[in-house]
Amino acid sequence: MVGPMAMRTAPQITIAQITITHTTMTSDAAGLLTLSQWLSPAFPVSAFAYSGGLEAAVASGAVSDEAAVSDWIGAVVVAGAARNDAILLCLALRGEMAHPALADLACALAGSAERWRETYEQGAAFARTLAEMGRTLPAAPYPVALGIAARDLGLPDTLVAQLFLQAQVANLVSAAIRLVPLGQAAGQRIIAGLGEQIARVAAEAVVAGPDDLGSATLGAELAALEHETLPVRLFRS
Repeated sequence: MVGPMAMRTAPQITIAQITITHTTMTSDAAGLLTLSQWLSPAFPVSAFAYSGGLEAAVASGAVSDEAAVSDWIGAVVVAGAARNDAILLCLALRGEMAHPALADLACALAGSAERWRETYEQGAAFARTLAEMGRTLPAAPYPVALGIAARDLGLPDTLVAQLFLQAQVANLVSAAIRLVPLGQAAGQRIIAGLGEQIARVAAEAVVAGPDDLGSATLGAELAALEHETLPVRLFRS
């Protein structure tokens, strides 16, 4: 039968006609993909289980809306634990301090028992996962372990610090979405709004030394201590 309603036979394609193009990945791209994998929520360091005291701040009413969440996390990035962690990360990247001394310094900066468990247990989980992937890493608090591992990625220290800080912010925002609660769009606004602070602190961290470590976020430190006595807790810190 001829015409628009006639059945037509699909053309047959043989394996010989299929051309597969192989693209060689650059070292920069490979390093970036590896770092993105390590910082992904899917990488098993249990970052989702920690709020860094934010849960206690929400429970007390100190943090109750989008603006307060943004201010709280922004302060942690600019003058608190996230800034210290970024400096520790960069010190580990540069390898200017012996690993045991840097690990001890990171532990000493933890202002509470829960904060110590947060950084140490994440570092242990990170090292354990890498060991199962074929790479041995010394036990250390999370930013130190990550910095040591990232030395071989061939990435600029500033980029590593930026992505690390953004992952820290994203984790705190994820906690706030569940605690306050906030909508997903509000969470993304907070992350985007803190981009300038992330870039600035990362730039400072890559040239900072041990003497630049320190925290000025007393409220966040007290909240981390208060979290230990909360009667109902969703998070470990």
